Amino acid sequence: MTEPTATRTWPLRRPLDVLTTLGVHRRGGADPTFRVERAARGVAVWRTARTPYGPGTMRCAVQAGDGFGVAVVQAWGPGADWLTDHAPRWLGEDDDLDGFRPIHAVVRNTMLRLRGWRISATGLVLESLVPAILEQKVTGIEARASWRWLLTRYGEPAPGPVPAWMRVVPDTGGWAAIPEWDWHRAGVGPQRATTIRRVARVGPQLSRLDGLSLAEVERRLRAVPGVGAWTAAETLQRACGSADHVSVGDLHIPRLVVHALTGRVTDDDAEMLAVLEPYRPHRYRVQRLVELSGHKAPRFGPRYAPLDHRGR
Repeated sequence: MTEPTATRTWPLRRPLDVLTTLGVHRRGGADPTFRVERAARGVAVWRTARTPYGPGTMRCAVQAGDGFGVAVVQAWGPGADWLTDHAPRWLGEDDDLDGFRPIHAVVRNTMLRLRGWRISATGLVLESLVPAILEQKVTGIEARASWRWLLTRYGEPAPGPVPAWMRVVPDTGGWAAIPEWDWHRAGVGPQRATTIRRVARVGPQLSRLDGLSLAEVERRLRAVPGVGAWTAAETLQRACGSADHVSVGDLHIPRLVVHALTGRVTDDDAEMLAVLEPYRPHRYRVQRLVELSGHKAPRFGPRYAPLDHRGR
């Protein structure tokens, strides 16, 4: 293996499941930015990123040691030092459980089963915002195919000892320069393509949002036409590690969450928010735990028109 540009290790104070923690950043099984390495000694996750200092690739794993073991992060490329500096946030070291009390059995049982899951924060707003825009008003399969096509064609080859198919997302200029016909070939309609070009134009401002209050980041994101409550929440969850921003406006999550917590079948965002209210400021934590629980809501039942804020 090519020697990494930078390495960082630290003893873990609590369990860490690298794959479950970083899995929220994976956009489908063939995501060109994400690779899972399985071996007898455990699982490692490879992830590419475009940092403020350029492209980078990092490999995250847990090694045996005293207590809960040792986190080991290796990184390659111009962005390697930035990635190792920020790796603890990626791996949820800043995830604060203070005040969280699981009220419902499905939440409590999933927490016990997935003790090593944490909320991850990348600090890279644009890198979470673009795929969220691609997911507006289309199926997950369609959005992931678009993501894969665009990165394969316009992404930069990933640094380090990685397969040739791995890519680093384009920079702001790269996103802005994609021609209309290639958006069409990628299956991305004019509205979503226009929104991505808009956020690319304000990319430098977006790169400075990390560190502001979550309310301020949300306000600035939603000031961009085409970025609504759903898109902002999906970005805040991943880039800023928000434990409270719920994916309001999703076509499936209200039914899943409400059924898992109450047994009722509804597609109503207002009812979902009412059920989650006792968990504030950990409402997204509960949403994600329900998603990870494997719970399946009925496909049929009372239907309500969802408040679809995606892209609005």
